[in-house]
Amino acid sequence: MEEINISLLDFHPSSGLGSALREILASVPRWAVQSQQVSLADEGPAVINRYLTGSIKNCNPGVMFLVLPRNLLKQGQRIIQRLQKAPAAALIVVLDAGEPDDIFELLALGVADFITPPLTALDILPRVRRLLEQTCERQTPLRELKGQLGLGQLIGESEAFRAAVKKIPRIARCDASVMISGETGTGKELCARAIHYLSPRARRAFIPVNCGAIPTELVENELFGHACGAFTNAASAQSGLIAEADGGALFLDEIDCLPLLAQVKFLRFLQEKEYRPLGSAKTRRADVRVIAAANVDFDEAVRAGRLRQDLYYRLNVIPLRLPPLRERRDDIPLLARHFLARYAADFNQPALSLSADAMELLLRYEWPGNVRELEHLIARAVALAERDVIEGHDLGLPHGASAALPSSFREAKAGFERAYIEDLLLAHHGNITKAAQAAHKNRRAFWELIRKYHINANSFKADSESRSAAK
Repeated sequence: MEEINISLLDFHPSSGLGSALREILASVPRWAVQSQQVSLADEGPAVINRYLTGSIKNCNPGVMFLVLPRNLLKQGQRIIQRLQKAPAAALIVVLDAGEPDDIFELLALGVADFITPPLTALDILPRVRRLLEQTCERQTPLRELKGQLGLGQLIGESEAFRAAVKKIPRIARCDASVMISGETGTGKELCARAIHYLSPRARRAFIPVNCGAIPTELVENELFGHACGAFTNAASAQSGLIAEADGGALFLDEIDCLPLLAQVKFLRFLQEKEYRPLGSAKTRRADVRVIAAANVDFDEAVRAGRLRQDLYYRLNVIPLRLPPLRERRDDIPLLARHFLARYAADFNQPALSLSADAMELLLRYEWPGNVRELEHLIARAVALAERDVIEGHDLGLPHGASAALPSSFREAKAGFERAYIEDLLLAHHGNITKAAQAAHKNRRAFWELIRKYHINANSFKADSESRSAAK
């Protein structure tokens, strides 16, 4: 078998991290590790130049490790930018400690992954293997899978939503645990799936678990499985969800509903990568990335005693917050059109549109159930539609529900104008000239309104084409 070169540049020798890492990597027979210790302050630039022109060029490593002290992270970022010019497939940064902001900065520079102590073979070796395998996946059908199950399902153009979504590809590249916060219906599981299917683990299983839906007495059995005879009626052994997720990702929704005893055992699994099925004397291992989520404030859950602080710190390596729909109202027309097209095709209905009155109601409503509530409302309206245009009274919004009234006449006028323009574009399949004629405005003035409200006219053409294809 062909030997794989791995390069290790240690800018923090006093930490002992480089030595520990070298020992772990050298345990794999086919991996040839070339390491070098460097003083960042005295000889950093000169060594990097020699490294780029000499060692790296000659050994052509599959993976590069860079050991950095956190207090010199800014200098380290400049080194990372230089190392990105090297022909290595992936760069992994090893830090003695790290905060979420540090991690995002590293990922933004193109770092494939990062590692913090304790360094263990069970944690490091699978990460390296996945990154090496990823170079062989680029021309496979996996790219199509990532397109379908990755960011393609996350719809929105508002600033608040895009700020969260643009982090996902960076988060996916690394192998750290993630905590997703957001109200019910904001799309936490969709984000978790996107993180998984954009990651090197995409070939393996994504296992979602709703911790609040499992009876307390069955939680450990569901997670860890059981041996034959572990309890009454346990006639055969059963693997748990952790075993099913081995090599892939485990998504724990409503993590604050996990019983405290199960939290203790799950924390041990996170630390050791080992677990023991109920009634078994044998310890098993599993390589699982954990993505947790909740619709409550995590700090409040810790203070209330529903979530163990040590488990929270272990999981909250990378936090991701999803905004509620009321904080991204600009996305409501886009989402509504998307659901209209989807459910018209699913229910074998003709192309449908929303009246200006209906769109105004959608924009004013508070959406306590967020995107999920909007989706179900549109699905119901499509299923019961008797005309091509859905009116406000067809939506079935709850009577007496709170609505977000415009704070001024100007805001009310802007909301109406935007909805009116989008409905015209939808009716005329994105044809700006025809939409302008229907509005009795010249094309240039109508185009200025489109620019004013940051409306993507091409998306209406796409909606029209997708509906035509569905027919």
